[in-house]
Amino acid sequence: MSMLDDLPIRDDLRGLSPYGAPQLDVPVRLNTNENSYPVPEEVADAIGKALAAELRDLNRYPDRDAVALRADLAAYLGHGLTVEQVWAANGSNEIQQQLLQVFGGPGRTALGFTPAYSMHPLLALGTGTGWVPAARGADFGLTADEAVAQVRAHHPDVVFLCSPNNPTGTALDPAVVAAVLDAAPGMVVVDEAYAEFARPGTVSALAVLPGHPRLVVTRTMSKAFGFAGGRLGYLAADPAVVAAVQLVRLPYHLSALTQAAARAALAHRDALLATVEAIMGQRDRIVAGLRARGLRVADSDANFVLFQVGGDQTVAWRALLERGVLVRDVGLPGWLRVTAGTPAETDAFLTAMETVQ
Repeated sequence: MSMLDDLPIRDDLRGLSPYGAPQLDVPVRLNTNENSYPVPEEVADAIGKALAAELRDLNRYPDRDAVALRADLAAYLGHGLTVEQVWAANGSNEIQQQLLQVFGGPGRTALGFTPAYSMHPLLALGTGTGWVPAARGADFGLTADEAVAQVRAHHPDVVFLCSPNNPTGTALDPAVVAAVLDAAPGMVVVDEAYAEFARPGTVSALAVLPGHPRLVVTRTMSKAFGFAGGRLGYLAADPAVVAAVQLVRLPYHLSALTQAAARAALAHRDALLATVEAIMGQRDRIVAGLRARGLRVADSDANFVLFQVGGDQTVAWRALLERGVLVRDVGLPGWLRVTAGTPAETDAFLTAMETVQ
């Protein structure tokens, strides 16, 4: 019996469990796609000074619209973006929740191509938006024709595209985004949480923004910036979209401390993003190492790798855990996902895999 049974919660929430990956105290944690490298000392010092400068004014509310932070984010993204085209919140999850609050809701539907980020259907549920799980191909790929056919079949109010996709890791062909934009009757949200890790030549949906007022690109500072504990996500879109999400945002949703820390991190982005190439190298090393052992591995443009274990993935997951390596069971039968971390963490993972097969 659940402690919630006697509460008058919504029927569609009964029996559900909160979202979250296991947080276990093990030597090698490679299950949540965090950046394994700590914040450099000089950046930590700069963030500390930025926070200290805000402390005396904590009796006042922060800048409700985070204008200075949004200007910094626009400058980082480039593509000619302005502050009016950028919005920020507590992680890209809150950004996507706000989008569903204003463009989804009761009587409306959102569509995503599964397997994909498991929070999208939960955000739909929380906002009263109907969820349509559209299908990917057998190789987890998605062609323009496949995507368009499913969009036309369901007429969703919001379409989620992930590029690179989580948990499979592969970026989308820009033609897929363009085709979905042409076919979708409502908003198209491209989740680019892992964009900084994409292989050379990968085109961001940011390049498609001009002339597409129903396109939204969401990003995060959690991954490449190593700022997961700071909780800062953002979107780029037409100014009308930014105005629309402000209709549903909570008052003062970004604290003065969050804004100050994020701005200091952005000011030192070269130091923070210096780990990206190293992480990409470990990702490619994991892909090559697992394929050399005959395992099926999805191509990855992210900081993680999805691989097939050739049996019950829960058995393999526990076997790795017993060897001190925590990876992610994403609920995909026969597959597991591992984050690309430091060389030492990759060593530990690949060594553990030798005894699991």
